[in-house]
Amino acid sequence: MIDAAAWIARLDRPEAGEDDAADFDAWLAVSPANGAAYRRTLALWHEFDAAAPQVLAELATPARRPGFAPPRRRFLFAGIAAAAAAAVVFVALPLQAPEIVAQTFVTAKGQHQRVRLSDGSVIDLNAETRLTAKIGGPERRIALADGEAIFDVAPDKIHPFIVQTSEGAVRVVGTQFDVRSRDGQLTVTVSRGKVAVRPASAAESDPAVLLTPGMQFSIGAGRPEAISHVDPQEAFSWRQGRLVYRDQPLTDVVADLNRQFAEQIRIDDPSLDRIRITGVIVLDNPRAVTERLALMLPIRTVSSQRELLLLRK
Repeated sequence: MIDAAAWIARLDRPEAGEDDAADFDAWLAVSPANGAAYRRTLALWHEFDAAAPQVLAELATPARRPGFAPPRRRFLFAGIAAAAAAAVVFVALPLQAPEIVAQTFVTAKGQHQRVRLSDGSVIDLNAETRLTAKIGGPERRIALADGEAIFDVAPDKIHPFIVQTSEGAVRVVGTQFDVRSRDGQLTVTVSRGKVAVRPASAAESDPAVLLTPGMQFSIGAGRPEAISHVDPQEAFSWRQGRLVYRDQPLTDVVADLNRQFAEQIRIDDPSLDRIRITGVIVLDNPRAVTERLALMLPIRTVSSQRELLLLRK
């Protein structure tokens, strides 16, 4: 319990940072008992924090019954009694971990959703995204099974916010960032605050990759990890009904479009796979999108009963 209380005090310091978070993770990994002790102590901490105003009020109010000692001594006795009562409360409080609330959110093709978590954090889900949020205990944990989401995280130095994907984990305290996890590829773009990314392939001794505003981390699909400087608003543009691309293959663009529209688009000529696109696509409707693409690229659109086919001109 002493170690757990020391960790609560250390993480609550204004200057607590990523080094403290890394040391805390290492301490939790030593034994499951450490996490259990931390949760019990944190619950106790919250109970005393809630009871503090009443205890202070009792300490500041002299006893008024006649026949007691002079005012100074009455105040002293009242303070001792209140302190004793507080001690009894400390011993009698149930050592229960805070309730962990799990919520799962799923968006369909063409659907966007904004959710607000119980800690005040806000998540914007892109189309065809599935994630589960668990708020409570020592961590706020998000499992992003597949998809893309923008996280605006409420600051809380005691409870780090972790987004877990199959390609790696993203750890923050309070910040705004975009996480895209699709087809074995992970991209993290930071708009505000600091974000620590640990790829799933990283060794235990490897330091996390620290990102600051305007930085983007990507890994997956057989490519080594890469860090670049970008305009974060380009990654966030899907919230305003636009997709921004810089030298991206047409196959990736079509895959993104098919998540946004019920009417699907299919590349019917394999030679078009090598075409790369740089520009902004407005997401109004699939036919208008393909018509504008045909103005820029050597492609033409043919409608079928179920989809739009892209052919070479």
